[in-house]
Amino acid sequence: MVTLRIDDVPEDVRDVLATRARSDGLSLEAYLLAVVLREASSARNRVLVSGLSEWTTGTGVTGEDVLSVRSTKAAASDWDDD
Repeated sequence: MVTLRIDDVPEDVRDVLATRARSDGLSLEAYLLAVVLREASSARNRVLVSGLSEWTTGTGVTGEDVLSVRSTKAAASDWDDD
């Protein structure tokens, strides 16, 4: 594993993240690791979805449509692809 460091985070932003971590029963470090892992997973998913265009040719469905549905579901619940 590597270490990531972020300097100059506004105190109010740190407080919000710490509150979210506590509400999830996590340390701030564990919470931020989960955020970073989720972002990395999302980036990989975008690459995969962009390759779907050949599978959806003629259907009218685009990769952006799929990502939009995924984002909507994620925002509406604790839905996660883990």
